[in-house]
Amino acid sequence: MLEGRVAIVTGAARGLGREFVRVLAAAGAHVAAADLHDCAETAALAGANAVADKADVADMESLRTMVARTVERFGRIDILVNNAALYGTLKGGRFDAIAEAAWDDAMRVNVKGIWQGCKAVVPEMRKLGGGSIINMASLAALYGTPFALHYTVSKAAVIGLTRGLARELGRDNIRVNCIAPSAVLTEGTREFFGEKHERALQVIAAGQAIQRNLQPKDVAGAVLWLASDQSAFVTGQTIAVDGGTVML
Repeated sequence: MLEGRVAIVTGAARGLGREFVRVLAAAGAHVAAADLHDCAETAALAGANAVADKADVADMESLRTMVARTVERFGRIDILVNNAALYGTLKGGRFDAIAEAAWDDAMRVNVKGIWQGCKAVVPEMRKLGGGSIINMASLAALYGTPFALHYTVSKAAVIGLTRGLARELGRDNIRVNCIAPSAVLTEGTREFFGEKHERALQVIAAGQAIQRNLQPKDVAGAVLWLASDQSAFVTGQTIAVDGGTVML
């Protein structure tokens, strides 16, 4: 499905990012698995089509260097999955109790990081005459999740960024979409909810039409579709992968 294509996945050291690398590589793409943390295990699990790399999405020079390495290795970039985000390490609570530094960190990584990821890859996609950018939003932005306002607002900004950029880049045949999953069974979700983890997952599942918790593979299918030519006329969209919590 993706033979001859080259993808970058940020936030690929674990969780959703690791699953995205695995699925894209299995579909035939060459994949650069990038993260602040070591992605060697991710690349090894994904097989010969994946390589580990390092990048800080909040640092534009770090991203440009990683993109240059990817082009040097594989000759092109067709797909970007903007997955890196602060989530598990964010401390929730009442909106007026959120520390200013935590708010700024969420915006710097979750919003600025995606903007910079797009800036880094779009010149290479323009050279090819097209590409697919997939931004990770969250059900939090669609549902209006309380007691995590910094995270909720940052993911709402991702949706706005996706829509505006889709209109800007349509003339370049670069598609920009985003995925809004509910809480996925990953390390980050466990860290985010802490001791309330099990109860939170029960409540989330109870509010869905499909009453089970979301697995990384459930989200990876949407990423694979958006990365492929099967979605060639789809841009500016937010796809909720949430078991039917919200129905757009």
